[in-house]
Amino acid sequence: MNAILNEHKIDYLLVNATNEYLVEYPSLSENARYTLTGFSGSTGDALLTQDKIYLFVDGRYHTQADMEAKEGVTVVKLQLGQKQDDEIKKIIKPDKVLGIVSKKVSQSRLEGFEGINIKLLDKDPINDYTEPHNEVPSKADEPKVLNTKPAYFSNLEEVSYLTGMRDFSKDNSAKIWQKLFVDEKGQRLFEDSKEAEEFLKNYEGELLVDKTTINAYDYSLIKHPIHRPSPVKTMKAVKSDKEIEAYKKAFEKTDKAVAAIREYIESNDNLSEYDISSRLREEFIKHGAKSLSFNSIVAINQNSALAHYAKNSKDVILKDGSLVLIDCGAYYESGLATDITRVFVKGKPSDLQKQVYTTVLKAFLNAFHSDLKTGFEIDTLAHSILDNAVEGFTFGHGLGHGIGINVHEAPPNLSQNEIAKTEIKDNMTFTIEPGLYNPEHFGVRLENSCYKKDGKIHSFVKMGYEGKLIDLNILSEQEKEWLKEFEIL
Repeated sequence: MNAILNEHKIDYLLVNATNEYLVEYPSLSENARYTLTGFSGSTGDALLTQDKIYLFVDGRYHTQADMEAKEGVTVVKLQLGQKQDDEIKKIIKPDKVLGIVSKKVSQSRLEGFEGINIKLLDKDPINDYTEPHNEVPSKADEPKVLNTKPAYFSNLEEVSYLTGMRDFSKDNSAKIWQKLFVDEKGQRLFEDSKEAEEFLKNYEGELLVDKTTINAYDYSLIKHPIHRPSPVKTMKAVKSDKEIEAYKKAFEKTDKAVAAIREYIESNDNLSEYDISSRLREEFIKHGAKSLSFNSIVAINQNSALAHYAKNSKDVILKDGSLVLIDCGAYYESGLATDITRVFVKGKPSDLQKQVYTTVLKAFLNAFHSDLKTGFEIDTLAHSILDNAVEGFTFGHGLGHGIGINVHEAPPNLSQNEIAKTEIKDNMTFTIEPGLYNPEHFGVRLENSCYKKDGKIHSFVKMGYEGKLIDLNILSEQEKEWLKEFEIL
């Protein structure tokens, strides 16, 4: 690895998980961080130095990173409140040079490294492959009218939203993989990145861009950039009534797929994670899904303690007393991602399984019925219930996220992040997903996708809760009343 640093005359190299579109879930074949470290999680970057490889992961991935990281990789386990780039900057020594691949960081993130000697690289020396995207766009909605000065959009969810177009040819995505120019005359979609680059090089006027979503390479091509937070973020966060109705229909189908997989688990013995995952995909397609909204998580026993477990192993078998966590979702005609998590147990549950499950359910019920205005406040409420509730079990991730064309969107957001202080408004769609995890035992997460209407939170998800895992003695009388709104299986 020293050869890479020496060849490019740098002392460090930031190695990213994303691609030039800055998407959350690139394929592993184009994920340079995965190539370098072997870690397959959706977030977290690496830093290559002359003598070490650092891998930075948040609380969702601490255990997974330990399991997957190649020999010699130093895993830096970020705690709540710690920011990855702040920790990276602590490692960079004065007068040393940090190499950054300009197409794989946003302009705003690049500016966050101000004060450090940076050398921008046009190509990624670890993995410069970009997976080709076969466009098969379909019309899901009407194009949106955007009253703005000339503007450039490269965030794929925003482009898909503005054009009303969807592409289901790539699994785990409904986005069209194109960039967009908008002015008073209308919209111009670019066929590919090269066409967009040529346009930016030749465009002489002022161009509105959002530094948080444009990569640093594209930004460098713009002669007269004007930074404005994208108006599309807040536009698409508040769904139309048509989108809310489309979501209701999508979750009716998602509920049926999850109910079918519960019956499959109840009716069959010696099922592996892989068996359940494969059957779940079949059930989604059977009930009308165009594709999955992300790779389903099917995690048995200790694997369920990994918040974003992704193995779905053929060798891990569901036996009597085993607990299984299933986190899944799909895309349907509207191109809106569904997301749900349920936990089942084969046979008779243990007292500990019931205690943890019911405590997580308690947190969900309180968050769901909260009249708090922001996700930050609701997340704080959930932590007050879950933190130190069950010895050895922790809640180490945000309470929820926005959903839409992408399965993770913001705003809204339910966490301790700054963006979670944005008020959750009517017709915003989001998840509530409290959890408790212990790598030596198991994890429980219960996730409903929800929306706000007339100031109250409503659940798209109608799939019920597992009666044999509920200990009513743990719930208050008010919580028992709230539970009556949901089916007990």
